[in-house]
Amino acid sequence: MRVVWVVFGALLTAILIGYRLHQPVAAPLAVAETPAPHIIAVVERRAAPAPPAPRADSIVRFALRQLGTNYCYAGTSPSTGFDCSGFVQYVFTRFGVAVPHATALLISAGRLVPRAQARPGDIVVFTGTAAGSTTPGHAGIVISAAGEVPLRFVHSSSAKRESGVKISQVEGSGYERRFMQVRRVI
Repeated sequence: MRVVWVVFGALLTAILIGYRLHQPVAAPLAVAETPAPHIIAVVERRAAPAPPAPRADSIVRFALRQLGTNYCYAGTSPSTGFDCSGFVQYVFTRFGVAVPHATALLISAGRLVPRAQARPGDIVVFTGTAAGSTTPGHAGIVISAAGEVPLRFVHSSSAKRESGVKISQVEGSGYERRFMQVRRVI
């Protein structure tokens, strides 16, 4: 940014000097007057420092504070309840990280991470519950330590038996066959 301002200042100075050189010479005045000097100041503007990147442990702690919140289709707040992507969006938005409120779009958020390298704060995406489904249909936030097996995650589930925000694991569950990707957004 500093270079831009220096270049801008240099161009402005060159324009003003060129303008003064092309001014017609006025007849001498009877009384000597000195024109006010032109002062060109180059102001350096510094961008405000970027906010610190959110810490994964803070994101996971905040997500876990939502345990027990009701499931609500298209829900995006603890007062009304969450659907899975609404929960993920709510948690990350709290830390200034924009993620979409659609599981189909979460599959493209951030960057792909191998399942074995998943770490707390990553987003885990699964297919829908329909047999043979190949499209994203569910998402959660990884809470397991890097490399830990089973891979555990917190999510808002619509399961009849235990709906709402809860903790589940990939290995040894129905989520294993539905697993699609892990996405890193922080």
